[in-house]
Amino acid sequence: MKSLVLCVLVAAAGVVVNALAAPKIVQEAQDVKLLRYESNNDGLGNYNFAYKQSDSSRRSEEGELRNAGTDNEFVAVKGSYSWTDPEGVYHTVNYIADENGYQILEDEPDRFGTPPAVVASLLG
Repeated sequence: MKSLVLCVLVAAAGVVVNALAAPKIVQEAQDVKLLRYESNNDGLGNYNFAYKQSDSSRRSEEGELRNAGTDNEFVAVKGSYSWTDPEGVYHTVNYIADENGYQILEDEPDRFGTPPAVVASLLG
């Protein structure tokens, strides 16, 4: 019985130590509201949508069917998304996805400060 109580106390102490050592991200609680939403789809592969939220995040995208009726049929996509990071910096990423794959068009560094051109060169 004493060893069981000792094990429980040691385990509890470990949880408390881990909780105190864990980094804490302070975020204000907020209710994010959808301010705008648009969506269109012709059912043939062409579409677009956009939304904007009260936390300043937004996204828009449009897709276009290319090479319809062929073996090379695909939907080419163009869009962007934006957000404000925890430090208050506003980011926007513009992209396309087509026969050449997904490509970031914006020269903004990513969250780790690596420019997209460097990331692309590393990926081949």
